[in-house]
Amino acid sequence: MYFLNRIFVLSVYICIILALKAFIMSTFGNRLRQCRKAKNLSQSELARILSTNHSVIGKYERDEVNPSIDAVKRLADELDTTVAYLIGEAGYNELFRDQDMLRRLKEINSLPKKDKECILYNLDAVLRDVKTRLAYS
Repeated sequence: MYFLNRIFVLSVYICIILALKAFIMSTFGNRLRQCRKAKNLSQSELARILSTNHSVIGKYERDEVNPSIDAVKRLADELDTTVAYLIGEAGYNELFRDQDMLRRLKEINSLPKKDKECILYNLDAVLRDVKTRLAYS
């Protein structure tokens, strides 16, 4: 019985650690750091591009200072992501880094409503067919 109690305590401990890790990764600063590193930029390089000091970028990444919405917009533009991703409203950053996908989505969005609905209807059909094929392969 003692052995089972120790296993239970250990599993609870692991769950807590994983939950904390997910919480920590969900901060603005961590998402900013992740995007900056994905672009292979140092804090100093990013600061120079944004005409600010590297210590400001460091404070953002440590969540010591909250940037203005203008600063977040400039950061998102420079890091090829979205404001929504940086502030935690969207979790799919990789989708927003694909410039061809973004270009296509913008083109579809700029079309008249009827054309947009037609394209999305066909896209839904193609996606459904691909999912079905993958499910049976």
